[in-house]
Amino acid sequence: MDPAVKHIGVLALQGSVAEHMAALERLPGVRAFEVRRTRELMEADALILPGGESTTIAKLLRIFDLFEPLCARIQGGMPVWGTCAGMILLARKIIGEPSHLRLMDITVRRNAFGRQSDSFAETVRVPAFGPGETPLVFIRAPWIESAGPEVEVLCTLHGHIVAARQQNMLVTSFHPELTDNLNVYRYFLRMAD
Repeated sequence: MDPAVKHIGVLALQGSVAEHMAALERLPGVRAFEVRRTRELMEADALILPGGESTTIAKLLRIFDLFEPLCARIQGGMPVWGTCAGMILLARKIIGEPSHLRLMDITVRRNAFGRQSDSFAETVRVPAFGPGETPLVFIRAPWIESAGPEVEVLCTLHGHIVAARQQNMLVTSFHPELTDNLNVYRYFLRMAD
């Protein structure tokens, strides 16, 4: 294995896997691959938990015996990025329902921005993601209702937290994989240095 190449896995149980893979393949020095088994999880330098349906993904993590190994890798310091459903998976608390991985000190509200028909896009400047503007695409998106003291808020929109980081965990309630912009991917790769 070439140590200069970052091995970035995308959890491939359900959700926007192909879109994340396509974005990662546009970045130099990255080997992107799908993660469905523990062996593949162990090969990842970093992992993306894609958007999709969080309850379904949580069930599939258990069916595929990935739940405990995933928790262990993240607790051990592996960088992880949860987009939309991935944010919900990582949250310590989900308003009105049981939480899943419970690793990041955030409380989220599912579908906070509304139904599928309420999906929208905006472009904003997010200093953490570099110069210029970053397009944000929201589809049945959650938002962060509250964040613990170790959580760094990276972006708010309409008074709600939509991107945050806690140590090796990054979450976005929006979908960078549905745009041509690679700002958030580059930020995540720096976390994997």
